[in-house]
Amino acid sequence: MKIPNIVGLIDRRILINFKIDLEIMKKVLPAPFKPISVNGYGIGGICLIRLKNIRPNFFPQYFGVSSENAAHRFAVYWYDEKGIKHEGVYIPRRDTSLFLNSLVGGRVFPGIHHYSKFRTKEESGNYEVSFNCPNDGTYLSINANETQTFPSSSIFKNLEHVSTFFRKGAIGYSPNKKLRKFEGLELITNKWEVSNLKVNEVTTSFLNDGLLFPNGSVSFDNALLMKNITHTWKSHSDLQYRL
Repeated sequence: MKIPNIVGLIDRRILINFKIDLEIMKKVLPAPFKPISVNGYGIGGICLIRLKNIRPNFFPQYFGVSSENAAHRFAVYWYDEKGIKHEGVYIPRRDTSLFLNSLVGGRVFPGIHHYSKFRTKEESGNYEVSFNCPNDGTYLSINANETQTFPSSSIFKNLEHVSTFFRKGAIGYSPNKKLRKFEGLELITNKWEVSNLKVNEVTTSFLNDGLLFPNGSVSFDNALLMKNITHTWKSHSDLQYRL
């Protein structure tokens, strides 16, 4: 479904990244998506993003709305009908603090949005962010600090390596069960700057779901921070479910 270009400000974006057993990730992903492999692992995680002044590009800034949002993501590739390979992210779930988003999901932003309660505390380089969905109990919480050090245990070589990897994943597809389609949206930023976060604690009910991800198949890899970035969301053509 085509929507007008949406513009605004990314006030804060945290990317929490996990390495996932490649064979398990293949089972979780619907066709046509396949996992991108990094040193033999799949990559998944959660994006926590605070958006400000979000509005169609033909609206003045004072019409904009702000919200806290979360997107569960997997790094994937797929082939279009012409056999051309594309890379991006598959987003099986979106959560938002803005009730309006949950009502108009699929019309303003693609996919189904779950209304959730967010809590944030950010000061002196420390970030405490959490959300809980009252309808189904999905939750996440993270406590992290800004740091200059990239984790030596990561499957990525360094900050530049992981930054380049996620910059290529600008197009995200979300399922729309009613239409049996995946709706696409591309994030276009005026700049791309990420920095390191040291994660002191992180808990996610989605990636801790033992029915989807057996014990030992998922482990934390790294976390990144982006701040104060003007951007545009651009709609992409739908993809069909494939059996």
